[in-house]
Amino acid sequence: MNIDVCDSYRVIVERGALARLGSEVRVVSGAVRCALVTDTVVGPLLAASAVDSLLAAGIGPVVIGVPAGEASKSWETAGRLLEEFSEAGLGRDAIVVALGGGVVGDVAGFVAATYLRGIPVVQVPTTLLAQADSAIGGKTGVDLPRGKNLAGAFWQPALVLSDPDVLATLPEREWLSGLAEVAKSAALDGEDAFATLEVDAAALVARDADATMGAVVMSAALKARVVSGDEREARERECLNYGHTLAHALERELGYGTVSHGAAVADGLRFAARLAVDVAGASPEWARRQEALLDALGMSPIPATCDPAGLLAAMKSDKKSRDGVVRFVLTTAPGSWTVVPVEDAVVSAALARWCHDPMGGTS
Repeated sequence: MNIDVCDSYRVIVERGALARLGSEVRVVSGAVRCALVTDTVVGPLLAASAVDSLLAAGIGPVVIGVPAGEASKSWETAGRLLEEFSEAGLGRDAIVVALGGGVVGDVAGFVAATYLRGIPVVQVPTTLLAQADSAIGGKTGVDLPRGKNLAGAFWQPALVLSDPDVLATLPEREWLSGLAEVAKSAALDGEDAFATLEVDAAALVARDADATMGAVVMSAALKARVVSGDEREARERECLNYGHTLAHALERELGYGTVSHGAAVADGLRFAARLAVDVAGASPEWARRQEALLDALGMSPIPATCDPAGLLAAMKSDKKSRDGVVRFVLTTAPGSWTVVPVEDAVVSAALARWCHDPMGGTS
């Protein structure tokens, strides 16, 4: 399956596609050298196959590893990668290949955007979350102490190569993390996508190959459509933040890495579904459907006690807030969304209810 994005690059979703990495890099670039950036978990599993494919296509890779985990999405890691690119003598005719999940994709893409004022990057996502969402659209960046993704650049990849076969080794935590982004995509896509996901939920929990392929294609196509219409997040692209306002606050308050990004997004979706009933006119039935889908996909609310005041403060420091007012992407039906600025008192009351009972009264 080939999906065009912004009329400038393709997303290839195909089982076994990793074996074609070298030839596909050749198609999008004349590079004969590349920096293959991966992490300490993915590298031992997949780097050798990627290197073999690149060498077979006449491309000499320099393999650079970073520690697995959110902590690598930092200024320090970006600076080290820039130094290693320079020490390897990479020039403007080189290309970066990001082999890994969202952290590797974000930091490698950010370094590609800044090294020599920008060299191409090919994203090879190896997690369900990255194949469904983060590898597509050109958002790159690193975290700062005050929050996630506060420094970065829009740098569209030359290619996204997604091979669902590489997902077979994903730990359960990472699999569920990706399913949360798939659920988000289905809610934004429309009734057909959401109903299909409801039917396929059990198969996805069991990692059925056909269901997985369908979920990745649906999510990637939705992301491609949105990004193609709004490359730099000025309008429609804001919908992709659905569930992320609370998610980023939870990650910050609980400590990055304490919970997976997907688990936080799942809670963010639950919270937004209930908030939409309160402030956007959504039906309780639509909120119940979303929560039931998350339950069916195996995502339980995070078993942690959070401070509503701390969560609100974290939301207000997020880059999505405007003039100190927290903005939420809310859905009122499958495929129908709006952005609503919500006053502090309303957010605080909703957070107090949610922190007291994350399961809520809609399930």
